Amino acid sequence: MLEVPGIEKSIGIEVYASKTPGIGGIIKSSPEDFIVEEILADGSKASISAEANFGPFANHGRYLICLLIKRGWDTLLAIEELSKLIGIDPSRVGFAGIKDANALTAQYISIGGVPVDKITGIKIKDIVIKPLGYANEEISPRKLFGNMFTVTVKSVRLKEKTIQNRIKKICSELKDFGGMPNFFGHQRFGTIRPVTHLVGKSIIKGDFEGAVMSFLSYVSPFESIRAREARREIRERMDFKAALKKLPKALVYERLILKHLSRVPRDYLGALNKLPLSFRKLFVQSYQSYLFNRFLSERIKRGIPLKGVLVGDYAVKLNDAGLPEKTFVKVKDSNVSSVNEEIRMGRMALALPLIGLKQPPSEGLQGEIEAEVLEEEGLSREDFQRAKALKVNVLGGLRVALEKSIGLETRVIPEGKKPSENSVEFKFILHKGAYATILLREFMKPKTDEQLIKSGF
Repeated sequence: MLEVPGIEKSIGIEVYASKTPGIGGIIKSSPEDFIVEEILADGSKASISAEANFGPFANHGRYLICLLIKRGWDTLLAIEELSKLIGIDPSRVGFAGIKDANALTAQYISIGGVPVDKITGIKIKDIVIKPLGYANEEISPRKLFGNMFTVTVKSVRLKEKTIQNRIKKICSELKDFGGMPNFFGHQRFGTIRPVTHLVGKSIIKGDFEGAVMSFLSYVSPFESIRAREARREIRERMDFKAALKKLPKALVYERLILKHLSRVPRDYLGALNKLPLSFRKLFVQSYQSYLFNRFLSERIKRGIPLKGVLVGDYAVKLNDAGLPEKTFVKVKDSNVSSVNEEIRMGRMALALPLIGLKQPPSEGLQGEIEAEVLEEEGLSREDFQRAKALKVNVLGGLRVALEKSIGLETRVIPEGKKPSENSVEFKFILHKGAYATILLREFMKPKTDEQLIKSGF
């Protein structure tokens, strides 16, 4: 079995689906190397070319629909900055998905109750806001189909023929596997500093001090020296006022917490509640994501198939676009054959649970895996009640275990004078909720933490 970097293991990703060695290389050496263009369920596609965008938007409506093109911006921070300049609460800005920060991305947003002239004069570095029209419904995740990715993998130190052969073999292996494992990707947790799920675990355990201290003081060797020193001082001295002066201004969310603790040093719950609701949700959802990754990794390691179901599994119905619906079945002796036939026809798919207040674990072999993981974590479903202290409801749900890329195309681009100096362009579409880095890791296969960080994941 191919070795997986320690950082990936720490977020629950413990295996590769394919066996062929990767091509290596680096993604995201510049935002233009990682282009993400949103596709809505109605077929509207957000393009990084502002002039190319259109959609079925009206001249009047409750929500102003805009194109948001950003370069090197976190989605939530971009929306906060936009809201500040407009003079509205960020909750009035609707969006379908959080896009990669270190990328060039295009997506739709809706702004409630704002006239178009409030937008036209706004200027933010590396952000373009283009009004497109109006609608009576806001942009939300349920309107999203998926994303088109155009990713350039640079510094591939292999000859063109070797690259093509490895890509061909990996594509064949993924096809035999049934697709790619639908892991939650690195950016869900933070690649350089994978900490969000640790914060979420502390919240679920009711340890709000532990949650705050993990977020503020967890030290990663891949952060800047200044950030590492500031985090160590927070852990050792608990001097929040001093830390506020030393912590880099780019660490916006940490500074929000420190400002509160500078005034009320022991109010850790209050400090967490100073964060935007979307960010508080992210912590808890990241822990759910970590558990899902563990469940999925363990199923693969035990050789239990993903392109079929066993008694005790969950299966969800897929719509004509291949997206999961809310309708699901619990697989029993009486329906296992018919569910597997529906999966073979592309009308259903195996799903694993996102454990929450309303989502129980699987049963059967998969249920045994989940019970073992939850016991290791010292966790019960009822523990998710504690997230309500942060005004976060953790109901849970189901997530398909496999994802298939749509229209995958690759192109080798000579990078230097030597035949072993190349870049590779990957172009593909993934359904909403699936991560491009999870597909790319199968083709690149970084072996160590250093390689993973250098690769740009």
